[in-house]
Amino acid sequence: MHELTKAPPSRRPDMHLATEGEFKGWRTWIRDSFESHIGPFWHKIEQDGSVRSAFRVEKKHLNGSGNVHGGCFMAFADYCLFAIATQELDGPAVTTNFACDFLDAAREGELIECIGEVSRAGGSLIFLRGKLISGGRPLFTFSGTIKRVKRKSLPQPNA
Repeated sequence: MHELTKAPPSRRPDMHLATEGEFKGWRTWIRDSFESHIGPFWHKIEQDGSVRSAFRVEKKHLNGSGNVHGGCFMAFADYCLFAIATQELDGPAVTTNFACDFLDAAREGELIECIGEVSRAGGSLIFLRGKLISGGRPLFTFSGTIKRVKRKSLPQPNA
């Protein structure tokens, strides 16, 4: 667990709350090794019920040209899909569709924020869209679909 986080009192033991620093009061998930490695990515629920996600660009997020790597934007946007859908989800889910448009570059030190919305939530599918911004400047737009899934056991290796 990151030293700036603690588990909030909730039904989500994989959810952690920052207790200090720039993202004090924001939440992150630690169950996803890939996101933990490339993040940290954060989210919070605003007073109006909307969800805001963010991360501060570090050197590790950059491509060879010194801009945020496109794969980093896409991974963050995928994280944002689940943050935006947080009020709709009560169990495991997977991304089944993802589309995006790159609009502008971002550099080290910038705060990248995401705003978005659930377009429609049905029985098993949740449709979402969002936008990444920095200082009000649009960087990236995306849409995606999340499918609620039932937990099933993983196949044993070499079985």
